[in-house]
Amino acid sequence: MAHLRSRRRIALSVPLGIALAASVGFAPGVATAAPDAPATASAKAEAPKLAYVVNTRTDSKTIAYVKKAIAKANGTVVVAYPKIGVIVAHSANPDFGKQLRKVKGVQSAGATRTSPLTAAGTTEEGAPTLLSKSEAKALKARAGSAAEPLEADQWDLRAIGADKAAKINPGSKKVTVGVIDTGVDDTHPDLAPNFSASQSASCVGGKADTSPGAWRPQKPEHYHGTHVAGEIAAARNDVGVAGVAPGVQVAGIKVADPVSELFFPESVVCAFVFAADKGIEITNNSYYVDPWLYNCMDDPDQRAIVDAVNRAQLYAQKKGTLNLASAGNSNHDLASDEILDDSSPDDSTPVPRTIDPSECFDLPTQLPGVVTVSATGVQNLKSYYSTYGKGVIDVAAPGGDRYQIPADTPSKNGRILSTMPGNQYGWLQGTSMASPHASGVAALLKSTHPKASPAELQRLLKKQADNPGCPTTPYDPDGDGKVDAVCEGGKNKNGFYGSGIVDALDAVKK
Repeated sequence: MAHLRSRRRIALSVPLGIALAASVGFAPGVATAAPDAPATASAKAEAPKLAYVVNTRTDSKTIAYVKKAIAKANGTVVVAYPKIGVIVAHSANPDFGKQLRKVKGVQSAGATRTSPLTAAGTTEEGAPTLLSKSEAKALKARAGSAAEPLEADQWDLRAIGADKAAKINPGSKKVTVGVIDTGVDDTHPDLAPNFSASQSASCVGGKADTSPGAWRPQKPEHYHGTHVAGEIAAARNDVGVAGVAPGVQVAGIKVADPVSELFFPESVVCAFVFAADKGIEITNNSYYVDPWLYNCMDDPDQRAIVDAVNRAQLYAQKKGTLNLASAGNSNHDLASDEILDDSSPDDSTPVPRTIDPSECFDLPTQLPGVVTVSATGVQNLKSYYSTYGKGVIDVAAPGGDRYQIPADTPSKNGRILSTMPGNQYGWLQGTSMASPHASGVAALLKSTHPKASPAELQRLLKKQADNPGCPTTPYDPDGDGKVDAVCEGGKNKNGFYGSGIVDALDAVKK
């Protein structure tokens, strides 16, 4: 599986230079993915075709002028988003990025990958464990009075009061959570009742495909998005599990490459714009944008990626969409001075580098206005894998932890049970699982406060969270005698939990 959630985020101190209309002046330079080489005829013939984002002013004259410049530089336009000034293009010209950065009206331009287009990332920690038919039957038999047959194993719902919240307000059908991910299997009996096909699509490649079923996962192994969708909105229909907000709708926006399962920038840009234009109130983003774990502003390609994705998510916010993202599974301190990134680029050969997290950004996690979510286990303690950081984490939510074992469940499994493709169920853990719990609570808040703006929803999410405070003993979840992370901050806000662990019951009561 690619990387569905191992990241961290800018402490909302994103430079003004990456604000929607303030990207002017990106210095041209050598593109990482498009080597500086003479654009001879033979070189062009042999060069691989790459994808690019070209970010411009938003007026029609500039867009038209830049499209002509793209063609002149031996590129082809895949799709243009005039409202945010982002054009997705393909070119085999190794100097394409450099040439476009010199075009009047272009504010940034760069390659979105380091490998050819021929043939995405998510954030669960470890492989899934599927629930066999015999296990499911046994668990259902032991479920007792649980409203859903497998709910007895959903310690995570009880941890945030979602089971009680559902009796008060399960969420409104007028609220939709868009799952930007590997695809959602809407035929699953726990998802079908709440699935919004009219707000779903495939954005793979950067252009929305709304044909029936385009949003479904390419293969059963691309289970991530289906699991996430179930955590948010699995229906209470006496079938299997329940979601945090079982009354809201869920949409699938597929962005994972069908071969590599990587989440390339142009696909994510498409997803944010599509979600905004379709009136989706909340998006869940349990991934980071490939191929760079961190996108550094001193690299012209990576700077262009930051610019394009930020324009798209800001557009969504302005249209009324709250975006939530998982913090990552690297147990990194995102408030530190430096971090070793030894996994980028992940679409070719990684080159280890030490980055400054205030200059190199995890997308979309560190972008302004995006809610960053860390993971906890059944003991309300930060999960051993979860990335953290004072001033970076906004809220925390159950993501599972193999070291924190529930005492009151039939399976004694500390991970998160949810829906899987092919009418199955399975356990996963990761900040990928934490973010959808927070998204579900945000959906309950939106149901309770239908006129709330994205900023107001984020304020309410933080206000109603419950903060356990930093641990009073050294943080050593695996018990090997070594301190694995240091929590900084106080009871109201700290690096492990931000403003606290989300509270579904408070979301519908207050």
